[in-house]
Amino acid sequence: MVLYNFKKITVVPTAKDFIDIILSKTQRKTPTVIHKNYKITRIRAFYTRKVKFTQQNFHDRLSQIIQEFPKLDDVHPFYADLMNVLYDKDHYKLALGQINTARHLIDNVAKDYVRLLKYGDSLYRCKQLKKAALGRMATIMKRQAANLTYLEQVRQHLARLPSIDPYTRTIIICGFPNVGKSSFINKITRADVEVQPYAFTTKSLYVGHTDYKYLRWQVIDTPGILDHPLEERNVIEMQAVTALAHLRAAVLYFCDLSEQCGHTLEEQVKLFESIKPLFTNKPLMIVLNKMDIVRLDELSSEKRAVLKPLEDDANVPVLEMSTVTDFGVMEVKLEACERLLAYRVDQKFKTKKVEGLLNRLHIAQPRRVDPNRVPCIPESVLKKRQAAAEKAERKRKLEREIEEEMGDDYVLDLKKNYDIEGDQKYDVIPEIWEGHNVADYIDPDIFEKLNQLEREEQLREEAGLYDYKVPELSETMREIKELAKQIREKKFVMKDEARIVKASTKPIMPRTAAARTRDRSAVKLKEQMEDLGVDMEDTENAHFKRTRARSRSRSEPSRKRMRVESSQSRARSVSKPPRDEMGVKDVVMKTKLKNIANKVQKKKIAKKGLKGEGDRFIGNKMPKHLFSGKRGIGKTSRR
Repeated sequence: MVLYNFKKITVVPTAKDFIDIILSKTQRKTPTVIHKNYKITRIRAFYTRKVKFTQQNFHDRLSQIIQEFPKLDDVHPFYADLMNVLYDKDHYKLALGQINTARHLIDNVAKDYVRLLKYGDSLYRCKQLKKAALGRMATIMKRQAANLTYLEQVRQHLARLPSIDPYTRTIIICGFPNVGKSSFINKITRADVEVQPYAFTTKSLYVGHTDYKYLRWQVIDTPGILDHPLEERNVIEMQAVTALAHLRAAVLYFCDLSEQCGHTLEEQVKLFESIKPLFTNKPLMIVLNKMDIVRLDELSSEKRAVLKPLEDDANVPVLEMSTVTDFGVMEVKLEACERLLAYRVDQKFKTKKVEGLLNRLHIAQPRRVDPNRVPCIPESVLKKRQAAAEKAERKRKLEREIEEEMGDDYVLDLKKNYDIEGDQKYDVIPEIWEGHNVADYIDPDIFEKLNQLEREEQLREEAGLYDYKVPELSETMREIKELAKQIREKKFVMKDEARIVKASTKPIMPRTAAARTRDRSAVKLKEQMEDLGVDMEDTENAHFKRTRARSRSRSEPSRKRMRVESSQSRARSVSKPPRDEMGVKDVVMKTKLKNIANKVQKKKIAKKGLKGEGDRFIGNKMPKHLFSGKRGIGKTSRR
């Protein structure tokens, strides 16, 4: 569980944005117009409301800032010291104090001007008092520009801090820069800390999480600490010192035996001794890293003498490790977790809370009442068991159970459960019909009868009973067949031509224009039919086309009338009838259809309020229910 979630702190706006937000909100949320018939009391209430609304908004926003930022006296000492190192405790408290003072000043300004507005004797004076009140509030906020900017920077940095729970199981890694602390935390957790071959790669605290014995452990990677007095240490080093001082955790002090970090073994031992007071009442381990370069046994006698005071301490184990080859990495993790777990349990046993808990616990030990008592099973239970056993015996075993019992001697027999008496189930032809074996009831003379049938069939074939001769066609039928073949071929050709024409990309000509260029004629039709073998001699009087002869004896008025009619109907295509007459056989049907259409349209409009095809109705643009009634003094936010 994370105790402090600094990411939830609201953004602190700049002084200019702060003023713009509050004043625009006042303008939006309060009435804006005074009419000439208003009484002076109503005018005073109008401007008093604006002043009070602005003051309340300033008060709420500033209160939110003060409450959301952590108070150094209330948070855990680790976070209090960390914030002191990062932001300077005095500066931080001063900024929040200035914001609190600004809040009180704004409240006092609003109180004073509300009192003055009660005595405003005109619209002009009330307006000037309101203007002065808002102006003074804005001026107070402008003076807080530096504090608001500083607090926004603190908020951004706090949001980037890792979420460290000071009360949970924690392992802290410390030591000189570039001794392999970040490589170790990357190995045992899912953290991805940057690793580089130079000092101070890690500039802040990093947190990773690992699991051991179904428990969650947080591992903290601290920046490197250099060996100089506490007051000379920079911000990066002080973060590590803060973590070591305040967190109840197991401490792993890393040493580099190869001295590739740029510091000798003497310097590393000296640093250990200087920060040892921070390790009091904490499980401590010394980890000798980079074993892939130099092993402890390969060190010279002078360097072993330097390390001897560390090795002689029985309470501080010395472990070897290499993050490159993974040698000893898991052993270090397990040892650290075990020591910290034992330490936490020991600490809890020392508290009074455990004593009170143990007093409430009582472990009951069962004791035997009568040592000579013989176990007894009731008669009814024995009967039930016996019945169950008999039922299990009667039950047919599955083939799988039989196979498991017999093992390698098992042979699958599919016929053993056939409901047939004796050994008939194992006959050569075990086909059953109506409960009888077919092989036992075959007709003994069947082969003789079969030979007789074959002889009869042979005699029929010799007599020519099955010979079939195709009858010859007469001359007329042959001609009809040939003509049908030609018609079919012509039909296929015409289909192909139509398909080609349809698939072509040429523009489609209008029907009237196409009729003029059509190459159909009665002569051509006769020729085609004669080619197909049809006799066309007696078709002289056949009407292949109907043409209306033009009467030259038409009078002049009738010609004029036709000209007018043609000019009227020129707008519509000659080949297309009107839309309401398409598919209609007579006038009666047309009238009937129109009535039906009107009824359907009326039903839609009456019931569902839908508009019809030719509906040009425009609804009321200003509905009465939205604009009726007098406008009161109340809120206008919903208008």
